[in-house]
Amino acid sequence: MEQREPLGARRIHHVELWVGNALQAAHYYRKTFGFSQVAYAGLETGNRERASYVLTQGNVRFVVSSPLTDEGPMGSHLVRHGDGVRDVAFEVADVDTAYAKALDRGAVGVLQPTDLEDERGKVRQAAIQAYGDTIHTFLSKGAYDGPFLPGYVEQRIEEPDAGLLAIDHVVANVEEGKMNEWADWYGKVFGFQRYISFDDKDISTEYSALQSVVMSDDERRIKLPINEPAAGKKRSQIQEYLDFYKSPGVQHVALLTADVIATVSRLVENGCQFLLVPDTYYEELADRVGQVDEPLAELRRLGILVDRDDRGYLLQLFTKPVEDRPTLFFEIIQRKGARGFGKGNFKALFESIEREQERRGTL
Repeated sequence: MEQREPLGARRIHHVELWVGNALQAAHYYRKTFGFSQVAYAGLETGNRERASYVLTQGNVRFVVSSPLTDEGPMGSHLVRHGDGVRDVAFEVADVDTAYAKALDRGAVGVLQPTDLEDERGKVRQAAIQAYGDTIHTFLSKGAYDGPFLPGYVEQRIEEPDAGLLAIDHVVANVEEGKMNEWADWYGKVFGFQRYISFDDKDISTEYSALQSVVMSDDERRIKLPINEPAAGKKRSQIQEYLDFYKSPGVQHVALLTADVIATVSRLVENGCQFLLVPDTYYEELADRVGQVDEPLAELRRLGILVDRDDRGYLLQLFTKPVEDRPTLFFEIIQRKGARGFGKGNFKALFESIEREQERRGTL
C-alpha cells in the first residue's frame, strides 16, 4: 500500500454517540460504567437543535447527544440506525492543513474549517465522511480552557470510576468485500499503516467467520480495526450488525484498564452484562498462554479471556450490546506487554456471540 505523509492525528479526542434519549443515556454510562459528567449543551445554553452530555473517565471522553426536534439529520439517523456512534473525533496539529490534505487525498468533506468560540477561548474544527454515516471531526484546541468545547457549560456529576483509563481501539464493521477498500482509505487519507491482519482462518467457528485488518498511526496511539463478514454456514456477528444498523458503523469501543479484575468486578456490581464463555475455556488456559499473574479462579468467575503474543499477554472481556438492537458493545482490555487483539480468543468469543445470536433468532 502506498505510504503517505501522516495527516497529523495525535489522538482520539472523543467519541460521540447519537441516542434516542441523551439524558437517560448519560445516566446509564455514569451508573453502569462509572463515567462522570463534566459538561452539557442544550436548551439552557441556547442550543435549540440538540442536547449533549459530556462524560469522562481517565482519558476517555464520550459525548451522548439527542435531537430536540424532528428536523435535521439526527432524527433520521436514529430511525435508521438506532443508538450508535456518529463521530470518532481526532485532535490534530492543524485543522486547516489536515482538512485540506484529507480532501486532496480523496476524503469527502462534511464540515469546512470553522471556529467555535466563547469567553473561555477558541477551538478550530472540521469534519470528513468515513464508513456508513460515521464521520471524523478534526479539532485543534489551542489555549481553550473550557470544560469541553465552546457552547458547552460545566455541569459536574461525579461518580465512582471503574478504573477505565483510555480508548484502546475503535472497531468498524463494513460490508463484505469493503474491508481492504477502507483500509486503503485510512492509509491514503490519514497515512495510517496496516498493523495486524486476520483472515477467516484466524476468526471462524463451525458456523461463521470474519476478516479483519487493524489500521494504526506510527506510534500506535490510534488503532482502528476494520471487520468484514466472510462466508460461513450461518450469519456472522458482522452481518447481524450490518442488518440491524442498516449500514457500516462502529461495532465496539475497547476501553483500557490497568486492573481488569477490579474494573470488571465493579462493572458487574453496577449491572453491566458481559458475554460468558464456558468453563472448558479455562481448562486449557494455562497450556495455551502459560503463567499469568492473575488468579485463575477470578478469571473464571468473571469470564475474562486471556491471550499471549511475543511481547506479553492481555486480558479482555466483552459486554453484550448496550441497546435493544444487537449493534454497539464495549470491550474491557488490560495489556501486560501484548500488542495484539486476542487472536487466541477469537473462537471462544465467536462461539459466545453465536449463542446470543441463537437466542435472538438471528444466527
